[in-house]
Amino acid sequence: MSSQAQRPVAKMLENFAESNPVSFHVPGHKNGELTGLPEAVRGMMTWDVTELPGLDDLHAPEGPIREAQDLLAAAYGAHRSFFLVNGSTSGNLAMILASCRPGERIIVQRNAHKSVFHGLVLAGAHPVYVDPVWDPATQSPGHTEAALILEAIRKYPEAKAVILTNPTYYGSASPNLREIADICHGAGLPLLVDEAHGAHFGIGAPFPESSLAQGADVVVQSAHKTLPAMTMASFLHVAQGSMLDADRISHYLGMLQSSSPSYPLMASLDDARHYIANYTEEDLRVFLSFRKALVKGMSAIDGLSVIQPDDPLKLLLRADGHSGNALSEALARESVHIELSDPCQALLVLPLLKKGQNDDRLQELFAAVRRAVQALGPGTETGELAEPDTQPTITAAEGPPDLQPGESSEWMDYQKSEGRISAASVIPYPPGIPLLLPGEPVTGEKIRVLHHYLTAGTMFQGTHRLGTQQILVSRQSPEA
Repeated sequence: MSSQAQRPVAKMLENFAESNPVSFHVPGHKNGELTGLPEAVRGMMTWDVTELPGLDDLHAPEGPIREAQDLLAAAYGAHRSFFLVNGSTSGNLAMILASCRPGERIIVQRNAHKSVFHGLVLAGAHPVYVDPVWDPATQSPGHTEAALILEAIRKYPEAKAVILTNPTYYGSASPNLREIADICHGAGLPLLVDEAHGAHFGIGAPFPESSLAQGADVVVQSAHKTLPAMTMASFLHVAQGSMLDADRISHYLGMLQSSSPSYPLMASLDDARHYIANYTEEDLRVFLSFRKALVKGMSAIDGLSVIQPDDPLKLLLRADGHSGNALSEALARESVHIELSDPCQALLVLPLLKKGQNDDRLQELFAAVRRAVQALGPGTETGELAEPDTQPTITAAEGPPDLQPGESSEWMDYQKSEGRISAASVIPYPPGIPLLLPGEPVTGEKIRVLHHYLTAGTMFQGTHRLGTQQILVSRQSPEA
């Protein structure tokens, strides 16, 4: 039996590189010998190999990769866990495809990541959108109330699954996830959770409780967001007693993930599991001490407010009279780079420090942030997104959110589009939560929020012409 002190994939690749191998196989960089990239990258390429004898296979693991995934499941208390080398996107797609067939309904928290909506399109699922409540602390959409999930299940008993996001990008965690899990299971439905920002929740208090521990059937986590893993490196966990079959999910992962998976990414996932599985109480004290000093120092800067969400690994900064986008740009000029900004605030993802990793640059950081805030000068922006006027609702779509632009759609000024039907996705990015989805009505509230984002200089993905203030809508109004 392997112990959590081991890194099977990392050790496998280390041993292989030390054997001084001769490469007559892909990849074409030949252990880094043919690359023109800097030495720091070239050295890593000795681990960038393929399914050679003794190196196992992610799509049919029998050796160190299987051992590493078994250790991952044990660390998180899962029935079965998978390495994802195509990001949490591949995990979200797989769990959706495994839960329903074309034309079947799925209940979805409306402030989900775009990958969830893409999963609905690929599955041909008909979504039932459940609105979240507004979180005044983070000035963003938060969790979904259990009562609204129950109402959605009663209205649409034919639904095949419920999909939630926990925590939100801003670090807001659901206070009623366990209740929702009980409601879902009582109705015979699996609960699927996009926990991209909660791979560290297994540490325990003061971090929120993990979705897996609260009864979720399948949980997807971006290890690269909060653990020391490389970009795109993620986990998928299937719970003990899950209502969704792990083999079915594995089948779809085999279709969605690259047939040439990255071994450095797998080693990175192996290391991230090792990091979290061996995180001690002393490590936690080091992190909390660092965080306390960071909050204290930031709070002492004139004109800057610090907001602490549910997740201690996140902090929000607000500059008096300025948008979060303006603050982000000012910080970047001081070489301080944050995770995201919106019209209200800038979001920081803190390092999950361990003993011996104390950051000794705090005073330098405080000086840089102080200069950035001072450079902004006096401001007149409110920097807040007003709480929506309407109460959370349930909205059923009659098909997947996948209208294709064509003759049935037209471009129009977004400020004149109230009452029309959106024909494309409009996605503030980050965080990647669609403001408009195909087939949804364009409401006055959505126009107000879109205008607020544009005024603050937010970047957008999706199909739009917001440079000329245009969005794509159906040619026919709902009254016609």
